[in-house]
Amino acid sequence: MGRFVRFASPRNVIVVAEEDQEPTPSQVRIATLFSGISAGTELSYYRGTNPHFGKSWDLDQRVFRPLGEGVGAASLSYPVDGKGQQEVGVVVEVGAEVDGVVPGDVVWGKWGHRSSAVKSADYVRPRRLPAGANPVLGVFSQIGATALNIVLDADIHVGETVAVFGLGVLGQITAQLARLNGADVIAVDPHDSRLKIAEAQGAAHTLNANSGLIGERIHELTGGRGVDVALEVTGSYRALHEAVRSASYSARVVASGFFQGEGAGLALGEEFHHNRIEIKCSQASGVSPQLSYRWNDERLQRTVMDLAVSERLRLEPLVTDVVPVERAAEAFDRLDRSRERVLQSVLRFEEGGK
Repeated sequence: MGRFVRFASPRNVIVVAEEDQEPTPSQVRIATLFSGISAGTELSYYRGTNPHFGKSWDLDQRVFRPLGEGVGAASLSYPVDGKGQQEVGVVVEVGAEVDGVVPGDVVWGKWGHRSSAVKSADYVRPRRLPAGANPVLGVFSQIGATALNIVLDADIHVGETVAVFGLGVLGQITAQLARLNGADVIAVDPHDSRLKIAEAQGAAHTLNANSGLIGERIHELTGGRGVDVALEVTGSYRALHEAVRSASYSARVVASGFFQGEGAGLALGEEFHHNRIEIKCSQASGVSPQLSYRWNDERLQRTVMDLAVSERLRLEPLVTDVVPVERAAEAFDRLDRSRERVLQSVLRFEEGGK
């Protein structure tokens, strides 16, 4: 008998039993070792703030439709099952027709906060971690891919200065990747503990967002020019506004946070308008059209995993909490209430704790 995590109602997490799925001859069974919790999108499901709860998403026209006038139900309601997109496990069973995958292979991927999953051999084969690699690295495959997508969207060049606003897990990885791409990084966050981690990973400058006048201080650090690219990784409209203020004339701001509600604190008639700032959206469901013939989600994930295994990307220091899946409610509550003390929170399943 397996287990999975359910959001029963806002801020109400329970662990539910389920029957294990049987693999077909072309599939393999994976026993989950670790499952990472997303502090962005997933918390919006946990809190009940995701726009899918209050509106209907029209997939054909790609617009959210308000309820009423023929729209009778929201796209999402509780209970919510199957969330979780940062998993790593060990292959424990292979179908008779499977080749190239054997029991004991450690695999990263996306199958939700559940104790086991059945996947095709074609899915598993390119997602295996090398022997000897720390399995917990696998929980960063998706969020690392999102960070790499941000950096690709930013089109950073060697010698440029980049400001990263928000140093949660996504921001920390984004800052490291921006450095690997040749940039000097200015890291901005309201929590000193996160600033210290960014500094340890090579940020050239760190600024506490609570100190005020961030845009002015960034202009001072860049000789009055402003940054070549500002990366917003917070989901805060005020942070987006400050990112715009920090940018050089005709520069680019990449907005990648998951904004909730209306845009309080964002004044587009100020620096955005007067300095001809480009605001570009980066979102995990797709890559830039200019790159789509070469890059896809699988390549993004494999690139991040290769960088992590080679230690060019340092991800293990970002893991702050590892708890048994039975304490999932505690893990979500702590992440929700203590963001300054928690970076990557990880659920551990039985196989990972022995």
